[in-house]
Amino acid sequence: MTTNPISATVPFDQDGIHHGFLRLPYSRNDSAWGSVMIPITVIANGKGPTALLTGGNHGDEYEGPVALQELAASLRPEQITGRVIILPMMNQPAFSAGLRCSPIDGGNMNRSFPGRPDGTVTQKICHYIASELVPLADIVLDFHSGGKTLDFLPFAAAHILDDKRQEDDCMAAMQAFNAPYSVRMLEIDNVGMFDTEVETQGKVFVTTELGGAGTSTARSVAIAKKGIRNLLIHAKIMAGNLDISDTIQLDMPDESCFVFAEKAGLVEYLVDLGDTVESGQPIARVWASDRTGTQPETLIAKRDGILTARHVPGLIKIGDFVGLVAVPL
Repeated sequence: MTTNPISATVPFDQDGIHHGFLRLPYSRNDSAWGSVMIPITVIANGKGPTALLTGGNHGDEYEGPVALQELAASLRPEQITGRVIILPMMNQPAFSAGLRCSPIDGGNMNRSFPGRPDGTVTQKICHYIASELVPLADIVLDFHSGGKTLDFLPFAAAHILDDKRQEDDCMAAMQAFNAPYSVRMLEIDNVGMFDTEVETQGKVFVTTELGGAGTSTARSVAIAKKGIRNLLIHAKIMAGNLDISDTIQLDMPDESCFVFAEKAGLVEYLVDLGDTVESGQPIARVWASDRTGTQPETLIAKRDGILTARHVPGLIKIGDFVGLVAVPL
């Protein structure tokens, strides 16, 4: 059996604060005996639940890394009972390049789980996280936003699962996170996702989409920071009272929530994020980008709901995601 070459420079079974790296040997042109160094923090205090908190699964999404960097620098052992494992930039190669996917092997980390110990750099990182870190956890929070190409209403999400008791636990954790929107989420492509791996291992899992457009805002980072604290309190790792505000409940019941472009060109949005739309209502038009005098392609909502996500760049390609219409509950 092949052993994963990644080694941790921090202990997972000792109380206190430990900052270090997951070190993956990576020989390359500019460093024959080089390594990929993935920052990690482990904070532990006695027996109790373990939370695995991750960001930078995609390298152009920033709310999670910002909030987790602050947590790693400020959380003290005496504030918790149990253990918190923090991976702010789990896809370090992509994060350092500001890219969604790894510049080393082109791998999309969130489509590469459970990985392989003898695979590409991305597959090795995924395998280590799946086989070494997820089994330690009772609850997992994986931060996402839209990156450079998408923008979202700020929401926390949990998935519909076959195991209804596990689903209930995930939904309760999502509600405790208490983002402005809370989504029962349908994934259009869940093969190889970190979400799927964690849920398959029977863990409580919460994810987010907290904005996007390749940046973060004061509001979106504040949502992330509040959500972390709430989740740690919910998991009984941290003492205190939940900070709860109103949250709008949304559902993604089927594929009719999604709108995709069937022509390339210049996209014009006719509604904005958060707007209410009706089935059959135009939400965007795609104009030709190489000629004048032609009529645009009109893209319509397939159901009533709220525009919850949209494409960011002004130019769009055939097959690109255009809009997500989620349904208020």
